[in-house]
Amino acid sequence: MKSKNVLFLCTANSCRSQMAEGWARQLLAGVINPHSAGVATQGLDQRAVQVMREVGVDISGQVSKSLDDLPDLEFDAVVTLCDQAKESCPFFPGTATRLHRSFEDPAVLARDAVDEASTLQPYRRVRDEIREFVRQLPDMLE
Repeated sequence: MKSKNVLFLCTANSCRSQMAEGWARQLLAGVINPHSAGVATQGLDQRAVQVMREVGVDISGQVSKSLDDLPDLEFDAVVTLCDQAKESCPFFPGTATRLHRSFEDPAVLARDAVDEASTLQPYRRVRDEIREFVRQLPDMLE
């Protein structure tokens, strides 16, 4: 069975879509060929890198990309991870399955945190929610 090209799309490709790509590489190697992009790019959120590293997933080599950075790829599935990405998601020709699962933005949730420990809590929660979603993804793509 050929692995499926899956695009995880979020607003800035800095956190949630990067986490999803990292989880898919870790948990679904050979089943999914993951990619991530954003409606715009913002750079890789270092707190996302940190909380993924805590669970043994290294996303430090990933880079923030826009859809224009992936022009030659044909996707079997496009997964939007925030409402803004869903609304801004362009049409993908072919038979790409479109899925949507909105996750809260950890950076927004952490805005009023008083210290680094409380800043990382929403990142960890969203990381774990994305892991569970990615684990279930093959069943959703059948």
